[in-house]
Amino acid sequence: MTLNDQKEQFSFAYVRAVAAVSCISVSEPTVDDDSIDLLFQRRGGGGIVRSPRVEAQVKCSEVAQLNDQHLAFPLPLKNYEELRPTDVLVPRILIVVTVPDNLDDWLLHSEDELAVRRCGYWLSLRGSPQVPNGTNVTVHLPRINHFNAPQLQAIMQRIGNGYLP
Repeated sequence: MTLNDQKEQFSFAYVRAVAAVSCISVSEPTVDDDSIDLLFQRRGGGGIVRSPRVEAQVKCSEVAQLNDQHLAFPLPLKNYEELRPTDVLVPRILIVVTVPDNLDDWLLHSEDELAVRRCGYWLSLRGSPQVPNGTNVTVHLPRINHFNAPQLQAIMQRIGNGYLP
């Protein structure tokens, strides 16, 4: 398994754990041909949209730049272009899971706890501007947008009420 494979599996495990705590199901498309790695769905209603859904592109980085306000992440142009359209039925978000440089530091465990080092952040790129040709677009994920259980539940509540993530 390559380091990129490990990062993908680790980031998927992180977001699946968040979804499990949030009582939100996660499925994985058979083919990722539209920059959608995972689909989150909350069962039932409570708003104007029954069984709200959100699709996600999931990335993992040990080199993302953090400052006081945001995480700067170089997103491949293909993913950027596929996450910014406004004419999709199911809203889309980008999730970037950050990890330490050293693989041995990603996960700590004992009989009392299982600790995942660092965290994930999310961002909707819907309606973002088209950019000149290139290979990457640096996106800025607000540090207040932690990808955690309360945030995921709030995203699903907003979608259930007919709003965007």
